[in-house]
Amino acid sequence: MDSGAIRRRLALGAAVLAASGAFALAAPAQAQAVTATDCAGREVRTLSFATGTVHVYRQGGYVCAITLPRTSGGRRMMSVSVQARGNRPVVDKGRYSHRAGPVTVHAGHRCVWVRGAVGRSSVSSGWILC
Repeated sequence: MDSGAIRRRLALGAAVLAASGAFALAAPAQAQAVTATDCAGREVRTLSFATGTVHVYRQGGYVCAITLPRTSGGRRMMSVSVQARGNRPVVDKGRYSHRAGPVTVHAGHRCVWVRGAVGRSSVSSGWILC
């Protein structure tokens, strides 16, 4: 093999490596954008209340929830929590403009208690998904 062929193969290898690096950097950003607003799994409950909605998802033994406000606007107090029976609740609470959560717990086959709030209005599920 002459030196020209070696250079061409090295250049091709470098181009392939650079392209795969660019795809590797772009893919996590897209995946993060999807998972930052939604939970994994299928939606199993929707809990509506005066100022928002809590969406509950389940995949395998995991339960995930997010709270969304009914109207868009500025930052306001929002919270979401999921508690598997026998464990402490996992809570996301703060001043948000778009959503609270997602919060995920491993529930296995246990019941869960989901709570959500936007402003002064809230919802509490009681023990569900038993």
